[in-house]
Amino acid sequence: MLARSNHLRNLGKTISFVPTMGYLHEGHLSLMRLAKSMADLLVVSIFVNPTQFGPAEDLSTYPRNFERDQSLCRNEGVDILFYPTAAEMYGPRFQTFITLEQLPHHLCGISRPVFFKGVATVVTKLFHIVKPHTAVFGQKDYQQVRIIQQMVEDMDMDIQITSGPTVRETDGLAMSSRNAYLSASQRPSALTLYQAICQTKNFLESGLTDAKILIQKAANLILSFPDTSIDYIAICDPDSLEDMQTIDRPAVMALAVKVGKTRLIDNMMLSPR
Repeated sequence: MLARSNHLRNLGKTISFVPTMGYLHEGHLSLMRLAKSMADLLVVSIFVNPTQFGPAEDLSTYPRNFERDQSLCRNEGVDILFYPTAAEMYGPRFQTFITLEQLPHHLCGISRPVFFKGVATVVTKLFHIVKPHTAVFGQKDYQQVRIIQQMVEDMDMDIQITSGPTVRETDGLAMSSRNAYLSASQRPSALTLYQAICQTKNFLESGLTDAKILIQKAANLILSFPDTSIDYIAICDPDSLEDMQTIDRPAVMALAVKVGKTRLIDNMMLSPR
């Protein structure tokens, strides 16, 4: 992959890159279409990164279907599909990790303390291997996008980072590979993430700007459905991810909720009247 990237760059070609963990869905495909419009060639990676999973998380059961993923990539006109193994990405003496000092200590990083160290490290490695001019990530993983943007800025990486909008299923559920874990009876509970965000947006438009009250109302809605437990609900600054007390400027509402054993996330930008 590195040799191919060097060759393409020497030919004057531009490279666009979409990193994924596979089990592709329409959200991934929308990122590919966006990325394909931004460069001469599109590279997609599939790699279930072990360093971003905690010891009790779903690394071994994370859904995989490489043949289907390969077919979807071919249909989208992907030029190169990069599919490394964990042994290739992390050698026997691997010991170097990328950490950020502030952004990971909010939202998902509180309950998943190793997650963003693993994300930042693997994305850095992928950037060095693929050598893209531009890379596209999904807005559904808002904190991840902010961390990658900050890392690229801090480390002077010559890569343009673009985020694609969250793609939702017809009932509003944000598309995720982990949606495959949900049973039919859990689906109404899973929809409460999006419903809580929409409820908050409506309250905000009616003039309610107290973040604590809005969060409590969202929690009441989610917990009124069976099989739900809240990891976090936050209304925060879009850049620093620090909690906001009053929505007097644009903000991000982000939440993580377990429905049964399935952890789901969602977010939306909010603006006061």
